[in-house]
Amino acid sequence: MNTTQSAYEYCKAIIDKHSKTFSKAFALLPKKQKQAVWAIYAFCRQVDDIVDEGENPSKDLEEFERDFHYFLAGHLPSNEPMWVALQDVFQRFNMDTVPFQEMIDGQRLDIDSHIVQTKDELMSYCYLVASTVGLMLLPVIAPGKEEKLREGAIHLGKGMQLTNILRDIGEDMERKRVYIPEELMSTYNYSYEDLYNQTINSSFIQLWEDLAHKAEEHYERALETIDEYPLYSRTPVKGASYLYRAILPAIRENHYQVFNERNYVSDQQKKVILANMNMIKA
Repeated sequence: MNTTQSAYEYCKAIIDKHSKTFSKAFALLPKKQKQAVWAIYAFCRQVDDIVDEGENPSKDLEEFERDFHYFLAGHLPSNEPMWVALQDVFQRFNMDTVPFQEMIDGQRLDIDSHIVQTKDELMSYCYLVASTVGLMLLPVIAPGKEEKLREGAIHLGKGMQLTNILRDIGEDMERKRVYIPEELMSTYNYSYEDLYNQTINSSFIQLWEDLAHKAEEHYERALETIDEYPLYSRTPVKGASYLYRAILPAIRENHYQVFNERNYVSDQQKKVILANMNMIKA
């Protein structure tokens, strides 16, 4: 196995471990595109892990950003498999560097405790940490159609990130992060004290559903452009959208318990969703 191939396999292990939904959805891509998705995911995961798991996230993220700029200048920062695989991706595809930098900028917001004040602030954050992933992927999964698909990719990222936020409220609080906008909490008469007491009442359900409906709107908007994707990537993108969106009804079925449990879509449910997907009108 050559160095580049082993680097891709390293990246594949990362996506298989951390995002079974993405791994399952994008497994349908042709080999080169699939490998590129693995490498891009590994880049995003590394940035995320620096901020979430690192002992000195501010310093480590600065160092990672310097390595990225060194990479963009045509150099390999190290023989770390992620950089080796990403170098091959940048040689094979006409990559846009901007969303990679925006992802780093977005993750920097999470270094200190993160409290969101407004819906607009929340949506800006969702763009930076999630819509950027879709924009990174477009040159790989829809070359030549980046501009036509840009808005749809942004909507899909926002829908997915809102879903993450609604699923991970309890986990985020442990990291001193509250992504539910303060203005929304005020609208539904739900306090920070209620939140820290893990209160699930009608006010909580209303504000949760407010954001869930927003997420579902973004999924719908994203699917409006699905037929613009090449045939080889249309099903994977649609699959990722349907699988992720299915987390929301799973939370509803679990009576909105997002504080002490991790809600997920079972492998069996995923198989059913993917099997039925093309029979459902987007």
